[in-house]
Amino acid sequence: MIANDLARARALLGTCTLVVVRVGQVQGSVPRETGAWMVVSTDHVIGTIGGGRLEWDAIAYARHFMAGVRQPTGAANTPLSDASLTDSKHFKLGPSLGQCCGGALDILFETIPATLTPERQAQWLQALDVPRQPIALFGGGHVGHALEMAMRALPFDLFWVDSRDGIFPDDLPPHVLAEHSSPVHDAVADIKPGAWVLIMSFSHAEDLDVLLACLARQRAHGDLPFIGLIGSATKWASFSSRARARGFTPSELDHITCPIGLPGIAGKEPAVIAASVVAQLLGLRAA
Repeated sequence: MIANDLARARALLGTCTLVVVRVGQVQGSVPRETGAWMVVSTDHVIGTIGGGRLEWDAIAYARHFMAGVRQPTGAANTPLSDASLTDSKHFKLGPSLGQCCGGALDILFETIPATLTPERQAQWLQALDVPRQPIALFGGGHVGHALEMAMRALPFDLFWVDSRDGIFPDDLPPHVLAEHSSPVHDAVADIKPGAWVLIMSFSHAEDLDVLLACLARQRAHGDLPFIGLIGSATKWASFSSRARARGFTPSELDHITCPIGLPGIAGKEPAVIAASVVAQLLGLRAA
């Protein structure tokens, strides 16, 4: 849970010495990819590098490293240095760890002193954060709310738009920016370049307005690589006909994905639709 883990790590900063544990170079089959991380203190573990005996041993090593590293003064029990200190350890995932993945990996350890300056704390948190894909979501209905919840622990920055008042919850996380826009399609101009767009307002008329505005922006700037529209084949037949009447070409309309979500998932409950759409977006991100 990337966003939640970062928030928990941020809350611990400055309260105690931490060790950030990262996956370094990998060979063969391993539980997590290079860059995966967890944060270890004497009492807490935040994040994961894959679980199992590998993670257990890495946590134990991190705490041993944290307890044993001292300033080079020669004095016993000297407090940890204000500077970050590093170490690494090589693990083979074989019988000795009870994990038969067969690969090998380097685990990197870095101390994060409680006395780290706010500027260095911010740099450290930024280094832990993975690149986040911007998403523009038009619609604050049942599916929109389910999507926002499903994305909370994933590497997405959400720009959430609706034309109605009182739609958005009060407890939105920092990576969600909610905007009231009336008319709703005016907010298309505020979408970050490179964002993926999801259109699912309460009104087919609003959906069409947003779609046409996205098509116009894509024609002018080519900076909306994915535009997804919720709906059926019948809805898309109607919308594509209206878009062609506005002068948009078949190749421009081929850029639209409708319906959205993974094929073969037939459920229409909001949570099912959200899971299907998020899985589709994660596939796009992996590609």
